[in-house]
Amino acid sequence: MTTLFIKNMVCDRCILVVREQLEKLGIGIEQIKLGEVKTREQVSGETKQKVDLALTKLGFELIDDKKSRIIEKIKTLIIDLVHRRENDSKQNLSDLLSKELHHDYNYLSGLFSEVEGITIEKYFIAQKIEKVKELLVYDELSLSEIAYRLNYSSVAYLSNQFKKVTGLTPSYFRQVKEDKRKPLDKV
Repeated sequence: MTTLFIKNMVCDRCILVVREQLEKLGIGIEQIKLGEVKTREQVSGETKQKVDLALTKLGFELIDDKKSRIIEKIKTLIIDLVHRRENDSKQNLSDLLSKELHHDYNYLSGLFSEVEGITIEKYFIAQKIEKVKELLVYDELSLSEIAYRLNYSSVAYLSNQFKKVTGLTPSYFRQVKEDKRKPLDKV
């Protein structure tokens, strides 16, 4: 069995595309989740190069070094936390990342900032703002329901952070909403 770490695998559609490509290459999949695939057999050498080439054409990238895998796991956890869990936990982000990745938060934070050029917190905020945009576009929830769902302490705090990041108020964004969202892997 081999574990492949894949950059830019950030949504359920990405999982489907990666699964399809690996099956086309005749690679059996034991388990697949965001950013990670466990294969039934060993994948190395020429087969690994074929996988890398096929995935690169689709905008994905195999990750081989330990630091890049940690960065990708941080991103995957944050995306999962913001976009898939419903007001799941009030747990501190630093505690969650340390627990899940088995590293001190200061190490994770320094590594992330060094490689990505932004802090983990700014990345987390960017993901939350993209989720707010999505919910505003759908126009099904009030601003206070959105604030609650994303664990903001108040609507005012959400509005201030939204305006700081986008330059628009949530109400104005809801009115204009066209072409204001970004794909998760571009955040």
